[in-house]
Order: sequence, then C-alpha cells, then structure tokens
Amino acid sequence: MKPSQFAKGFQARPDTTSSEKRTALDRLNAIDGLVQRNAPKTPDLPDRPSQPDIKLVQEEADETQSLNESPAYHVWRVEHGYRPGQVIELALKAIKPSPFNPRHFYLKSSIAELAVNLAKQGQQQAIHVIPDYDNPGTYYVSDGGRRVRALKEANKETVKAIVIDLPIGIQSYKLGYDLNVQRDSQTVFDNAVVWKRFLEDKHFQSQKELAEHLGLDESTVAVALSIAKLPEPVMHEMVARPDRFGSNMAYQVGRYHSARGADATLRLINKILSDDLSTRQVADIVKGRATAQESTKPPGRQRYAQRLDIKLDGVAVGDLKSYGDDRLELRLRGLSREKRDDILKQLEQMLLSK
Repeated sequence: MKPSQFAKGFQARPDTTSSEKRTALDRLNAIDGLVQRNAPKTPDLPDRPSQPDIKLVQEEADETQSLNESPAYHVWRVEHGYRPGQVIELALKAIKPSPFNPRHFYLKSSIAELAVNLAKQGQQQAIHVIPDYDNPGTYYVSDGGRRVRALKEANKETVKAIVIDLPIGIQSYKLGYDLNVQRDSQTVFDNAVVWKRFLEDKHFQSQKELAEHLGLDESTVAVALSIAKLPEPVMHEMVARPDRFGSNMAYQVGRYHSARGADATLRLINKILSDDLSTRQVADIVKGRATAQESTKPPGRQRYAQRLDIKLDGVAVGDLKSYGDDRLELRLRGLSREKRDDILKQLEQMLLSK
C-alpha cells in the first residue's frame, strides 16, 4: 500500500460527514444487520409478498447500499459478485495483519488454546477483512487477528470472513480499538507500541493531536508513550499478567528501567509477582525509599529460599519456590486445559513412583 494512502486516514480535522460520525458500534451493528439480511430466508407464507416483490425490494436496497459505499469497495464488490454482510471463505495465506491493528501482543498460550478449540469445533464467528486494492486477492484483518493466528496454528487453510467497507487508517484503527476495549482485551502495552509507531511514522504531529483523534486525555497518551520506552522483552513479561500490570504499575516499572536497566527491571517484575507488591510499594522502590531486594512481606511470613521462573514457548507462566528443608510451592497460570492436565498427570506419576 502506498504511504499516501496510510496518511489519508490520519488527516487532523474534525469529523464533518455523516459517515465519519458513525461510531465503531454503529458500524458493527450495521454489519450485523447486513448478515441477518443476507441469512437464508424461510419459505414464503401465504400472506407474504410474492417472490418478484421481494426481489424488487432487494434490488432497491442494493442500490441504496451502493450509494453509501466507497468507490473502491463498490468496484471490488461488483467484480466479485459480493453482497455486503455475506460470509465467505478465503484462503488464510491471502490474509495479512493491518498496519493499523490496535493489538500488538498476542499470548502464545492463548493462541494455542484457541487453536485446539477451533480444531475441534471449527470457526464459529467470521472475521472482518478489508480488501487490499493495490494487491488484488489479499485482505487486511480488521477484526479477528487472534482467530487468524489460531487457525494457522491449527493448520487450517481457509477462514470464514465478512468483507467490509472501511479504509485502512484511523477509522479501521478506531473500530478495532473500540471493540477491544469492550472485550477488555486492549492493553496499555498494545497502546504503547502502536501509538509510538504512529508518531514515529508522522501519522500524527504530536501526542496532543493523537489524543484528540482518539478522544482520550493527553495524560493517558503520555503515560503509554513513557511505557513504550521499555524493551519489548520486558513488556512481554508483564503482558501475560494484566491483572498485576495496569498502566500505573507499568509506568512505575518504566521509571525503574530508565534508572536501572533491563536486567534489574526483570528482577523487579519477578519480585512484584512473587511478593504481590502494590503500585505504592513499587513507587517507593523507584524513589529510593526501599530497595528491590528488601522484603516487603508482613512479619512472620516465611521467605522462600530459592525461586525458579517457568516459561512455556518463551512466555512466563509461573514459578517454583522452595522453603526451608521440606517445602515446595508450584504456581502456574495461563495454561491451556490440555497442558494443565498433562502436567498434572506427570506430577502424579512422579510422586506415586517408588
């Protein structure tokens, strides 16, 4: 896609047309309506209009629809005989990530679990794609990046998709961003990486302009951009635990990294998880009121003697701690059901063996 086309969606101007004023939910509801409209019809009952009348109504609806379509989408749709909202099968190799995908991080454990479900049950929900008009036969993912990755891992060759009329740019980003926020799957780390790239690529001239386009406080954008200074391997250690690393905690970790570097920051992250540190306690460490080596546990709580981090496919899933001479504590999370059951079986065999 040409650079100029990327920039079209990022012109800094207020929304003026009715199409631009539609929210992401409006667009999603419109798509759902089209899917329902194109669903198989039940047989006509005696009091329903005759088939010719239904055909006439459909043709009038199609004509109205074409007036609201972008020229490029209309040409593509007519050429392919596609009806808006129709679910079709596309080759997975023809699907590619959008440069304006609001998600950046995908947990391998989550993708693996979804892949198992798709292999057993098949794809239940169609993804949304946008044609790449400069490269016919290929499509950008607008919604469903996680499903695409899981289908590939499940060795599938096709994907069910709805082809939508949306430019690759700020509108497609806003749609994906709003949907992810509703699903509670958008993280501050996704925002950090993507927003930093938007500014580096000059899609926005300042963080203030970016905040205005997204309808957010400038302080929210500023916090995310400060987190973006963290190396991605450090961010990966926190992405798997959104319950522990929200924007405030990640911001403090970012400050610590600026002063101490990556290795010390990774040790701090491990301590946050193992000792269940609060954001205030981490802020004290950053300010020098406490150290990352100090015990912040209540008096009388036993300190572990040794701790081993456990990773699967490069993703942190838990730890193994030893206490005194006779105690072990294993904590694992984010596992697929199959992986969990396999680990349980191996532990049982090991503990029951003589």
